[in-house]
Amino acid sequence: MKLARDTWLVFQRQVLLMWRTPIWIVIGITQPVFYLLLFAPLLKKVLAPMGATSYAEAYQIYVPGLLAVLCIFGGLYTGFSLLGELKAGIIERSRVTPVSRLALLLGRALRETLGLLVQAVIITLVALPFGLRVDLPSLLLAYVLLGLLALMTSAVSYGIALALPNDAAMAPVVNTIAQPIGLLSGVLLPLALAPVWLQTVAKWNPFYWAVEGMRALFSGHPGDSVVWQGLLIVAVLTTAAIAYSARLFSTRIR
Repeated sequence: MKLARDTWLVFQRQVLLMWRTPIWIVIGITQPVFYLLLFAPLLKKVLAPMGATSYAEAYQIYVPGLLAVLCIFGGLYTGFSLLGELKAGIIERSRVTPVSRLALLLGRALRETLGLLVQAVIITLVALPFGLRVDLPSLLLAYVLLGLLALMTSAVSYGIALALPNDAAMAPVVNTIAQPIGLLSGVLLPLALAPVWLQTVAKWNPFYWAVEGMRALFSGHPGDSVVWQGLLIVAVLTTAAIAYSARLFSTRIR
């Protein structure tokens, strides 16, 4: 009960800070919207081998990957905000409060998750006039998967920020992690179009299963095994990431 109350208090404060600077949400959706408007229309012929005979079907394949990009890359870069709080002494001052160290992590990570989900909803709405069609139950389940993905990557990013010896190393480390993860998850183009060896390597990437699960949901197949495989993998990794980062919070803030 105390953990839930403390998490809610931290979450409320973080949401208030986000509400005061809504420009970050606008900035966050700018690049995905550009990809949606300027890149996705080129995909009809590229995705034709996968059965995308219309722009609407192309968007059903492309939009889930775009939303996954938002949560993967957006979440992995949230550690920079924690670096700012560390520099300002906000995190260190938290040690004199009775707030749970896990709540300090969860409250912040849930704020980032909320912001990324808001951006995902906006991008989904923008895609509707272009022919995107997805039933509501599948869409809601897709958002659950996205939320877990955002929560996991945010926790990982906080863990990286706390573990690195200096701030300058943050950007190179995050870029080194994010690029292969994105390329091997098929976020821009499905890996069914890739060589067999690349598909085999990609299956060792947990984010690949999340993206494939998202595409199955947007295609109207919530019972597909890849959906539940993706949910299970992401849920386990989210738990592990939170546990790891929470331990670092307890070590750093004491």
